[in-house]
Amino acid sequence: MCGIVGAVAQRDVVDILIEGLKRLEYRGYDSAGLAVISKLAQGYQLERIRRVGKVEVLQDAIIQHPIQGHIGIAHTRWATHGQPSEYNAHPHVSGFISVVHNGIIENYQSLRTMLIDKGYQFSSETDTEVIAHLIHDIILENDCSLFEAVKKVRPQLQGTYSVVIMDSRNPDRLVAIRSGSPLVIGLGQGENFVASDQLALLPVTRRFIFLEEGDIVEICRDNINIIDKEQQTVTRHECLSDVKYDAGDKNNFRHYMEKEIFEQPIAIKNTLLNRIKHGKVDLSELVEEHATVLAHVEHIQIVACGTAYHAGLVARYWFESITGIPCDVEIASEFRYRNPATRPNSLFITLSQSGETADTLAALRLAKTIGYISTLAICNVAASTLVREADLVLLTKAGTEVGVASTKAFTTQLTVLLLLVAKFSQIKNKPALVEKQIVEALQILPNRIEQLLSSADKIEKLAKHFADKQHTLFLGRGDEFPIALEGALKLKETSYIHAEAYAAGELKHGPLALVDKNMSVIVIAANNHLLDKLKSNIEEVRARGGQLYIFTSEDSDLADADSKNMHVIALPKIEELTASIYYTVPMQLLAYYVALIKGTDVDRPRNLAKSVTVE
Repeated sequence: MCGIVGAVAQRDVVDILIEGLKRLEYRGYDSAGLAVISKLAQGYQLERIRRVGKVEVLQDAIIQHPIQGHIGIAHTRWATHGQPSEYNAHPHVSGFISVVHNGIIENYQSLRTMLIDKGYQFSSETDTEVIAHLIHDIILENDCSLFEAVKKVRPQLQGTYSVVIMDSRNPDRLVAIRSGSPLVIGLGQGENFVASDQLALLPVTRRFIFLEEGDIVEICRDNINIIDKEQQTVTRHECLSDVKYDAGDKNNFRHYMEKEIFEQPIAIKNTLLNRIKHGKVDLSELVEEHATVLAHVEHIQIVACGTAYHAGLVARYWFESITGIPCDVEIASEFRYRNPATRPNSLFITLSQSGETADTLAALRLAKTIGYISTLAICNVAASTLVREADLVLLTKAGTEVGVASTKAFTTQLTVLLLLVAKFSQIKNKPALVEKQIVEALQILPNRIEQLLSSADKIEKLAKHFADKQHTLFLGRGDEFPIALEGALKLKETSYIHAEAYAAGELKHGPLALVDKNMSVIVIAANNHLLDKLKSNIEEVRARGGQLYIFTSEDSDLADADSKNMHVIALPKIEELTASIYYTVPMQLLAYYVALIKGTDVDRPRNLAKSVTVE
């Protein structure tokens, strides 16, 4: 969601802040702003520029009205409290205090009322402005430093947040606090930085410190000072990042989403690298002292959000049908707010692209308190909070994913999950043939997807059928049902067409009432043991005049069934074990090409953010 960048240096930091914001654009935002402390003839002065729209709009404004300073903070805002507008954009100011903030202050209304009673006037609708006024008030009342004021303000703020604060009377330091929303410190020579994502700081440093929950840090040019939630001075581990910012160049693709769809064969190959040896799955990367618990696992609980939740639904079919291990899957925002019963010897698995999803992190922290045998994170970002807090970690190796609509992160999550299924088949002493079939199917999968992508033009032509559509149904059975859910999500995210997915056997239980000649129905028809059952569902739609679009294998007996109201997209054959991963790709392509026709902002759909770091 929102992005934060801050810098304290011996040089002008404006360009550093702007470049950092550009590298955070993938997170989703509606406005951007920047504040620096400039040294003028009359002394130090806070200067601020904010704009609605893209970072380049802010950059143009700075060109028109140049500002400079050796210390500054910048922000991209994704609206929560208050509409997208310049007066709601960050940074927010109270006298000599300037603040940028990610997250939500849940008790801001009561704080706002208290501050108004003290005479403070509010110029925005945001919860963030409360922080600026509160710190300003504490400093005046206690005649204390910014660092001391932030320590005093922390107990008064309820919610999930990260905040970076600047005091124009002390233009040599920033103070930041992390409470549920990620912050990273970048270390330089005679300069230091802070950001919500290390990607923002890669042009200026490779040395990072990841703040822990509850940390407050004072950042000066030559040193940093960190206290933990107990207000004890602490030293956090410094790490040298090898992360590559590979998102800056779209190559010959029009959008990041298109690029990332076509990167999936190499992303899957990278995810498999060194994890298959001599025809067997090797997950020796799992930390040994925790990995030994896998032999005792009798149940699996998967928790995730959005696209990652759909990956978990696919994995449930695999775990139960292949390994015999019972598996439950739940949306993180539901799991964290009920009182879940923990089954004996249950392994808790979390899935996340970013590793910073607020609800997923909260679910993991809850799981650690209620008796799970161990916790496992499957994630794409090695330095993320989720990875640091889980007992066990399996990284996907998708590379940086910029498009808000997840593509390669999803297929690599499924790849890791199927590797884990193979690992459990070893542990549960399933026939060696089971693991062999999984390994062979995974090894050939990248080539199968490359074949499919080579005929993407067929799907591009098909997309024209959806130019004037307002509603679409997706149908699937078995482990293709979650892919139908994912297909519907992709279409609604990118093209704003209302799309819903159903298990095909549920048609007669309600959704069939929606079917007429104006309803498009997309069917994922893998060539497996459920195909004959699916044919009956297809006929139910056909009899009522629905416009059918059937994605199936060229070796299925549906491949030649094309007719007036039944369009069949025959795809190259795929192994049954990896069919759900494979059929994801045409759903992604269809969503992308329909979005092009609709003229939407493909990479940054309205109202959405890449990383959902608030509830």
